[in-house]
Amino acid sequence: MKLHRFALAGCLFFAAACSTVPITGRRQLSLVSDTEMNTMSAQEYQKVLASSQVITSGAQAEMVKRVGQRIQQAVEQYFRQQNAQAQLEGYAWEFNLLNDKQENAWCMPGGKVAVYSGILPITQDENGLAVVMGHEIAHAVARHSSERMSQQMAAQGLGSVLSASAGQNPTATQNVFLQAVGVGSQLGLLKYGRSQESEADHLGLIFMAMAGYNPDGAVAFWQRMDARENAASPPEFLSTHPSNGTRIAAIQKELPEARTYYKGR
Repeated sequence: MKLHRFALAGCLFFAAACSTVPITGRRQLSLVSDTEMNTMSAQEYQKVLASSQVITSGAQAEMVKRVGQRIQQAVEQYFRQQNAQAQLEGYAWEFNLLNDKQENAWCMPGGKVAVYSGILPITQDENGLAVVMGHEIAHAVARHSSERMSQQMAAQGLGSVLSASAGQNPTATQNVFLQAVGVGSQLGLLKYGRSQESEADHLGLIFMAMAGYNPDGAVAFWQRMDARENAASPPEFLSTHPSNGTRIAAIQKELPEARTYYKGR
């Protein structure tokens, strides 16, 4: 009887500790508050900027900021339409281009975005960059890092309050956070699961379309990535992503929905 009550309590706890991903409606484990995640992300983001060569001027830097701001506006518009503005409280958006040959980009919780210059030859133009930034921003607004951290905290028994967990076991909590958002030794490699990657593709298509970028460009971008992968070792950007064929096929199925949000500019 006690075991049954314990199991029931556990089920009720995890049911209460769930949130819903926008657009897809998928339920996800959420043991970490947005405030805690955003605060830690802001701290780590400043460390990245301090240890990197940030490109602050020029056409490419301006393009990164322009694309980021347009997608930010689209995200905020979508959440307003859903009466869910509260989910973006605490966001302090930043968009920076880093001089680095890595073919990569990422977005930490709270809207902290970095694009490495090495990926620009593959994005080719502003629309291609919108594919990448829409995808990475989608990871943040879908709370994928928080979901990963919640799963790891639950597995390690760290509790449901990040600040309390940090006080009880700061080293373990910090390691979980770094793994969840892809910093430290895995800087810039946001190792999300394939289901999260596919979900970010879906959301990213809609956000870039709302921002006035043609979502059809996503197919061409991933075809270029596929050619890049076949020509050499896979870029870091693809380390844990679905196969390109699977990804392109899924995107093609989602394009009709994304086109309904696209009005062009």
